[in-house]
Amino acid sequence: MIAWRISRKISAALHQRRRRGAFRKPFSGTSAKRLLLLSIGERIPQSQIFPFHYYARDFRDALDTEIREVEISDYVAGLPDGPRDATTVCFQTPFDISDDELARTMAAIRERNPRARLAYLDWFAPTDLRMAHRLPGIDYYVTKHVLRDRDRYAETLYGDTTLMDYYGRKYDLPHDETRFPIPPGFRDKLHLGPSFVTADFMLPAFAAGQRPDGPRPIDLHARIAVGGSPWYEAMRAESLAAAESLPDTETVTGTGIGHHRFISELQQSKICFSPFGYGEVCWRDFEAVLTGAVLLKQDMQHVETQPNIFVPNETYVPLRWDLSDFEEKARWLIEDPAARDRIARQAFERLHDYARSGRFAAQMAPLVG
Repeated sequence: MIAWRISRKISAALHQRRRRGAFRKPFSGTSAKRLLLLSIGERIPQSQIFPFHYYARDFRDALDTEIREVEISDYVAGLPDGPRDATTVCFQTPFDISDDELARTMAAIRERNPRARLAYLDWFAPTDLRMAHRLPGIDYYVTKHVLRDRDRYAETLYGDTTLMDYYGRKYDLPHDETRFPIPPGFRDKLHLGPSFVTADFMLPAFAAGQRPDGPRPIDLHARIAVGGSPWYEAMRAESLAAAESLPDTETVTGTGIGHHRFISELQQSKICFSPFGYGEVCWRDFEAVLTGAVLLKQDMQHVETQPNIFVPNETYVPLRWDLSDFEEKARWLIEDPAARDRIARQAFERLHDYARSGRFAAQMAPLVG
């Protein structure tokens, strides 16, 4: 664990040094295609960006593409001597970007990359497509997860996400109805990318293919933060209550610990209960798989991801959304080590295969042409 922490810190420091230096240089002109990433330098959006650098050799060798990255705020502000004349620009924006700021962003991208195809990278937690109608000039809209039934995007929600709709109705909360317009032809632009498996601390670990073994004295890991929006607080309080009500088990709850301890605990856990957050797909889903714990979560059949770790009773164990089967499912997993090993192993192998195969470059190949 100590060696892993040291290696992770060194790798992260080197990556950040490149982000401040080499990644911001002008294109060399030695490749036929030039991919510019305009990013947000925070943990969640960077999980979308990191794999482009991790597989940069695949992009260069298989797709004749060189890659640069600049924080989008610096680029819009007029970064001198930065990369320009890209053939593809992939860009992220803040969740709450205004119309005026979005217009300035698009103008800056177009002015310096007039012939580039444009791909928007939606890093947001919910499964909605709230930016679709605000980006008429893009060629691709890349999302980490999408509703399996695309027709549901035409429905009006009680709130602005599928989770707000369900829990707002369940707890009779005062939500406004919302429907984000989907422009004609938008589905042809929709492109499904990977989710949190591509974070900087997970992708190399999955590629190495070393699933942790050893004793797992913790039966159920359920460190669940509760505070937040009213619907979120109600949903998470319900999940925490379910975890704490499980009798005669070694259960870990509570919050306020560091990430290294969190990962260490998961490595010692049989089950990781990862309830919904502000979106259906969560960091903890992939951290559970990384550490060899069985993922226990509300049913995800309505969500499409790639690579998919939400195959019922094959790579995770689904729960009813009302958690009425929580004790039954948790008790089964605690008492059936063979089932736990099978599910945890299959989930890990799915992400290990994705990471080591380099499929990310092929997955993103349509963006660069």
